Amino acid sequence: MRVVVVGSGIAGLVAASRAARHHDVVLVTKASLAEANTRYAQGGIAAVMFPDDSVEAHVADTLVAGAGMCDPVAVEVLCSQGPDRVRDLMELGVELDRVAGPGSPLARGREAAHSASRVLHAGGDATGLAIEVGLVRAVRRTAVEIHENTVLRDLVVEPGVAGVPHVVGITAVGPEGEPLLVPADAVVLASGGAGQLFKHTTNPAVTTGDGVAAALRAGAVVQDLEMYQFHPTALAVEGTPLVSEAVRGEGAVLVDETGRRFMLDVHPDAELAPRDVVARGIAAAMARQDGRPVFLDATALGAATLARRFPSISATVASYGLDWAAAPVPVTTAAHYWMGGVATDTWGRTSLHGLWAVGETACTGVHGANRLASNSLLEGLVFAWRAVDAIDAAAEAGCGGVTWPEWPAARELGSGSRSEGSISRDRAFSREALHSLMWEQVGLVRDADGLADAAEQVAAWRAGRPTLPTSGATLAAVEDRNLLDVAQAMIEAALARTESRGAHARSDFPEADPAQARSVAWHAPAPAALTLPALELPTLTLPAPTAGALA
Repeated sequence: MRVVVVGSGIAGLVAASRAARHHDVVLVTKASLAEANTRYAQGGIAAVMFPDDSVEAHVADTLVAGAGMCDPVAVEVLCSQGPDRVRDLMELGVELDRVAGPGSPLARGREAAHSASRVLHAGGDATGLAIEVGLVRAVRRTAVEIHENTVLRDLVVEPGVAGVPHVVGITAVGPEGEPLLVPADAVVLASGGAGQLFKHTTNPAVTTGDGVAAALRAGAVVQDLEMYQFHPTALAVEGTPLVSEAVRGEGAVLVDETGRRFMLDVHPDAELAPRDVVARGIAAAMARQDGRPVFLDATALGAATLARRFPSISATVASYGLDWAAAPVPVTTAAHYWMGGVATDTWGRTSLHGLWAVGETACTGVHGANRLASNSLLEGLVFAWRAVDAIDAAAEAGCGGVTWPEWPAARELGSGSRSEGSISRDRAFSREALHSLMWEQVGLVRDADGLADAAEQVAAWRAGRPTLPTSGATLAAVEDRNLLDVAQAMIEAALARTESRGAHARSDFPEADPAQARSVAWHAPAPAALTLPALELPTLTLPAPTAGALA
């Protein structure tokens, strides 16, 4: 059977390389094969690999960080299967750091909200890059057909069994703007998050919510879209490069412009409190000093330790003319990771037959309202592995033998009431205008008036958006449509959650509401089906998919 994988971070590369054992695999990625959020992950990958740690402790830490909204079953899967998957990753050629060279024990660090030192690294602070390079090498050793600089446009959906829509391929835009049709028996969305919604972000330019937007338009259920994590420490310079949580794990502290260590007043764990707590603590400190950045003081670690443990960050800091061994460096919060996404079960299956989602595109229920540090690479690895196991099982069962999970009712987007905001609706759309709107009104702290303003402005932009042409659509136009679609859904989800929980903070509802300690699922109204016979597009010259394999 043919499996189409969209995206080339850790989740997409694992899915593609494993699926290639038994299936014809096509991998479609928007930029170069190695360009994904994964390569920029500095902190590490969390897994229980040491005798003084336990799966139970990792589960407990993840549940606490998730602020009452994690799916305990998914968390158990993540933490219990994580160690074996990390060993598999190492067998694929990913070299993790060791205490004293080859053959010695794995080196490990501790990050915020972990009760034990269980975070593994590669290249000091280049864990994501090492994983990306290793997995790209692994994929290139297979027969996977790779299409770079090719962006997902839409899912192709046909009526399925018992009225459940069935995904039978994708449409895409090629490197020259040419439209493409890729029929498939199984589609795996692994296209990452949507950090490019926000003015300040640690995410690369490719993170425009493509997979979630396409799934929404196809009628898939999405979940927890309001839960977007803002990383506490990005360097307060142009481009807001990430400064890993691991720096604070090694002993760096946060101080305001007077030199006072303000996090001691916010949480007993100070700089190692959950990320949402630290991020809001920084935001409050910045507000007290008229918005100016706070500082990360790593001087106590010394120049040698900083250079050895954090070579990439040290080089980045130095490139801006700063010496973080000699003086504290300015930091601010930045959009980092989406806990919400396309709703899946623990096998990566979505509400649409034939469609899987993995990595940051998916909402597995692992993260709940707040991601535990360094669980994201592990999630992509574990659930991409499981998704391919499910695809293998579906192929063996054949037509008529496939079972699919039943999904509870989801709210319909656009059905909620909104108050009229005060924002000017004649503001022309631009990426910069969207970034500023989302940062100011849908950022770290939200309220009903700001969210209503944002909802009305995004609705106006969406209404005025030109229809994408069948041929000649630009990458920017495809991305803009996706960003506006996911922005609208995120805002509506944030309006509906009238409490503060985890990464979702409402100044008008500052307390957590126990009745809302649950995930909220959504779907778009009445999606229009795109069927294969109706699409007159160039088709990639591949063997025909197995008809009805996952019907």
